[in-house]
Amino acid sequence: MTTTITIVPGAVPLADWRAIWRGAPIALDPAARPKIERSAEAVRRILAKGEPVYGINTGFGKLASVRIGDADLGTLQRNIVLSHAAGVGAPLSRPITRLMMVLKLASLAQGASGVRPETLDLLEAMIARDLIPVVPSQGSVGASGDLAPLSHMTATMIGVGEIFMHGARLPAAEALAAAGLKPIVLGAKEGLALLNGTQFSTANALAGLFEAERLFQSALIAGALSTDAARGSDTPFDPRIHALRKHRGQIAVADALRGLMAGSAIRASHRVDDPRVQDPYCLRCQPQVMGAALDVLRQAAETLETEANGVSDNPLIFAEDGEALSGGNFHAEPVAFAADMIAMAVCEIGSISERRIAMLVDPALSGIPAFLTPKPGLNSGFMIPQVTAAALVSENKQMAHPASVDSIPTSANQEDHVSMAAHGARRLAAMVENALNVVAIELLAAAQGCDFHAPLASSPALEAVRGLVRAEVPHLDDDRHFHPDLVAAADMIRSGAVVAAAGASALPGLDPSRTQGAAA
Repeated sequence: MTTTITIVPGAVPLADWRAIWRGAPIALDPAARPKIERSAEAVRRILAKGEPVYGINTGFGKLASVRIGDADLGTLQRNIVLSHAAGVGAPLSRPITRLMMVLKLASLAQGASGVRPETLDLLEAMIARDLIPVVPSQGSVGASGDLAPLSHMTATMIGVGEIFMHGARLPAAEALAAAGLKPIVLGAKEGLALLNGTQFSTANALAGLFEAERLFQSALIAGALSTDAARGSDTPFDPRIHALRKHRGQIAVADALRGLMAGSAIRASHRVDDPRVQDPYCLRCQPQVMGAALDVLRQAAETLETEANGVSDNPLIFAEDGEALSGGNFHAEPVAFAADMIAMAVCEIGSISERRIAMLVDPALSGIPAFLTPKPGLNSGFMIPQVTAAALVSENKQMAHPASVDSIPTSANQEDHVSMAAHGARRLAAMVENALNVVAIELLAAAQGCDFHAPLASSPALEAVRGLVRAEVPHLDDDRHFHPDLVAAADMIRSGAVVAAAGASALPGLDPSRTQGAAA
């Protein structure tokens, strides 16, 4: 049974966010309730003073100077939700939408947003009953918060819009009723608190980060197998080289590659009489390239973990002082930068993988038959899979342009600088999928290359991976329909089977403490 993750607002570790993204059940820590109640009471006291306070008894954005009467405060909150639910495009995936909901719950539960306990009870109940709002994926510029997508989420809480429930797409009111829940009537400040914040961008960025981690580890394995397929040297992975440069990611990657190749009979066969002095960069510089990618992914992970545990709506309620302070925590620049960093890392992981594929199909570089086929000419072998990899890498290069350097004024120039975090984070899923398919092609090419060295075997770790591949994809003797082979290899990577076969605990990930190489 999957362990329930207790949401302690402001203190949820990255590993728990990963588990939540994968579907782990959650429960809000009951100890958060007093803070939530005090925050809601603070809003009531602020209203009693009769003074204009942004988001509580005023209009929004450029309309902040418009005072709203007490009789219309409920209508104000409902109107902001309905008017701001203006997203377009395909629905956000259900796992990412659920993660967004939990991020919003954790933020509001810190007691700085003025939301009542019963409102958070409904949000938590929807998560528990797997009622996932239909949220269009386009429409946020990453400031003032992810307004449009979060409005679609919030609309379902008041019975408007649609909800995914048990595989069906139902009107929100119908889905809530079927689950034994009732739509809520929003109180003062609640509509704005629910739809303001960075949770859409952060959820997409976290999902991209977690997918990139698996991609990174799979690419390490494919790279090690390609090194053996090309009869490359493991000397560039010697720890003395990397200790001199001192980058933690580089050291960790060299350790992992050295460990993955430990015990390889293919490597041992050419230690003495190999005329080559140095391997191509795509083999020799793996620690430097992949290590830099690892460092960037870890830095992005630190930023996103901080963001996931922060409060990013506006205004913020300080119950102890009885004040509502307007600021700019909704501006998702940290998330935009993190997403751009992940995008660059994913792009480079795919790029160096494609270079290894190109090296393997070139007999002048690899020393094995052209295009990895025993009968080149009659057969094309891996000729076009390498072309596919090149196409995917080029797509990623185009998508890797930093989103954070763009901005466009909105809300009649009141909101005149925005982060574009939503777009930057949302593109990561497509980029990771492109790079994953490149690594899948490399995995097949490397396994095929090692076949030519029989009866020599690679290391135990790499032979376990090759065995996994060969259980689904036989050696390519003569040309056959290639697409099913690519799908099978990609599925192995996507499922985590490749990483598990090589020994997941031996591979560096987002946790910097895991820097050991595979066991020899």
